[in-house]
Amino acid sequence: MINDPQKTIASPITISGTGLHTGEFVTLTLKPAPVNHGYKFIRIDLDGHPQIEAIVDNVQNTDRSTNLQRDNIFISTVEHLLAAIYGSGVDNIIIEMDGNEVPILDGSSAPWIDSMQKVGIVDQEAQRIYFELKHNLIYTQSNRNSEIIAIPSDVQRFWVMIQFNSKVLDTQFATLDNMAKFKDEIAPCRTFVFIHELEQLIQHNLIKGGDINNAIVLVDKILSEEELKRLANYFNRPEVKVLQEGILNNLELHYMNEPARHKLLDLVGDLALTGFRFKAHVLATRPGHEVNIAFARKMREAYLKEHRKTECAPQYDPNQPAVLDINGIKKLLPHRPPFLLIDKILEMSNSHVVGLKNVTMNEAFFTGHFPDEPVMPGVMQIEAMAQTGGVLVMSTVPDPENYLTYFMKINEVKFRHKVVPGDTLIFSLELVSPIRRGLCHMRGKAFVGDKVVMEAEMLAQISRKTSPSNA
Repeated sequence: MINDPQKTIASPITISGTGLHTGEFVTLTLKPAPVNHGYKFIRIDLDGHPQIEAIVDNVQNTDRSTNLQRDNIFISTVEHLLAAIYGSGVDNIIIEMDGNEVPILDGSSAPWIDSMQKVGIVDQEAQRIYFELKHNLIYTQSNRNSEIIAIPSDVQRFWVMIQFNSKVLDTQFATLDNMAKFKDEIAPCRTFVFIHELEQLIQHNLIKGGDINNAIVLVDKILSEEELKRLANYFNRPEVKVLQEGILNNLELHYMNEPARHKLLDLVGDLALTGFRFKAHVLATRPGHEVNIAFARKMREAYLKEHRKTECAPQYDPNQPAVLDINGIKKLLPHRPPFLLIDKILEMSNSHVVGLKNVTMNEAFFTGHFPDEPVMPGVMQIEAMAQTGGVLVMSTVPDPENYLTYFMKINEVKFRHKVVPGDTLIFSLELVSPIRRGLCHMRGKAFVGDKVVMEAEMLAQISRKTSPSNA
């Protein structure tokens, strides 16, 4: 097997700046994350510090930028940061913010990459898993004349064509044949805007944090002295000028095709929201956030379809002794029949646990759920999964009889198949992040045979009993 480990940053990084559209000053901290964590944003300015996973399922809006939303959590303009994280080879990271918009900085990905490389990017003790396309994947948006195609390939490549039918920006191409080149060839390329778009955004109060240093402004019409003075006043500058090439305020391009390269940067950031790394040659004609996200959804659907074919339940050999039998479980958990819902612990480490429940017709809930067609209630499946995770949690304290665990949050719950009498449920859970300050965050799946019947993400609080037991 090729050694290709997952990666995270070596230590936290804190960067502050202004959001492009809101104009709000935001402090953002990047933190190391455990294996298989992925990218998650945390709003530390909101009660309970809610988090949102950076996956395409949580994209709610692509108006001028890529924006995530779930419940009351909103994160906007994520594309440049995610492109930097993905392009740096980082697989797992925590992103804490005290506001809702990622700072625009210089309008590129370069400041984020430079900061991560200063602290270092480190290997982790788990291998990357790639999605390898077996067939072409195509998305077309006819009203924009846009198309994105992914072709099977042994490596990851990108090809982008933009076309604006403008005398200052017509047709440009950009390519990236190796992600190792992203830092030097793509990351420094800044966002761009046409002057007529800029004027509309200003009129609608949409770029409160805009500055001529964080965007290439393309001037495709003659500007009067009055218009130039108005722009200078808006950007708080003594004056603004137009170069012969049609670029505002003497800003020098890093590359002649910098706009096309920036569109490639946006594409990388948006496809990072698939939630996985992939091997494919991606060809994009007239891409934009709306098209990119639609293609990312299609790619994620293909990945999940393929992934579910290969999902493997933990192997269970009834001839092997359990790590914990029912008596061992009772020493760790306070639950008792009829609410003790697991029978064995099959595996356990510092970061994962596998438990088993034999579902029988003797369960009390089958009396009413349902008399003529018994089905195990979903809430009972969640409780059984939580008890499995509780065994791992309680095994970390020296006196488990003096502690209780309480649900704080349940997310991403999916019920895929019915669970009925005669089924053997196997719960496989892993820590999303290390147990800290009594908080345990776990992700789990429940299997019957080779089928995933339920999955969920859970957060629990470990609390000492008010009156410790003398038992």
